Amino acid sequence: MKNSKILYVIPARGGSKGVPNKNIKLLSGKPLIYYSIVEALKVANKADICVSTDSMEIKKVVEEIGLEVPFLRPDEIASDTATTESVLVHALNYYKSKGIAYEFVVLLQPTSPLRKAIHIKEAIELIEDDVNLVISVKETDANPYYVLFQENEAGILEKSKKGVFTRRQDCPVVYELNGAVYVIRTSKLLELGYQKLQMKKYLMPKRASIDIDDLIDFKIAEVLMENPNL
Repeated sequence: MKNSKILYVIPARGGSKGVPNKNIKLLSGKPLIYYSIVEALKVANKADICVSTDSMEIKKVVEEIGLEVPFLRPDEIASDTATTESVLVHALNYYKSKGIAYEFVVLLQPTSPLRKAIHIKEAIELIEDDVNLVISVKETDANPYYVLFQENEAGILEKSKKGVFTRRQDCPVVYELNGAVYVIRTSKLLELGYQKLQMKKYLMPKRASIDIDDLIDFKIAEVLMENPNL
């Protein structure tokens, strides 16, 4: 993967049902998206970082941080039903129309403010000739062999993953996507689509894996930022 051309995409849709303007809501005094931009700038040139947004407000904030927003996302991929894959393909096609081809695309969601440049670098380093997708994970706290249950037709709870374990530490290790880093080979993304790509894991620590979804997550992230030794 050495010397490969990489596009770093930070998707930031304007609409957010749970937390209004979530991507630019202040977290420890900075817009949420700021943290992803700053870490991306530690591993890439400005020209290779694309914030894909449909919002003029987000565009203004991003440009105040110091990054140019090359386009506003069209309406058809700006709804809450639009897929991340469609956002990535749109960005890749935009640069292709400018004569720029990228071998890999790295997705950095702004909802992962504790993801650092070192995590991005380490995930990229896992790409080999036979690897088309590296995705960041954490060891799950909700192990399906131990604490997750499904309700059957009779209304009885049954373990979602069969197994007899009396201690959590005896259960098989199960990984949970943390949404922080995705490294994707562009040719395979365009040929097969994201869902058909085999995943290779990049394991991140729990602390760095916070994924902002609601106001409680904002509070947790603020506590972690203010207490780096936690």
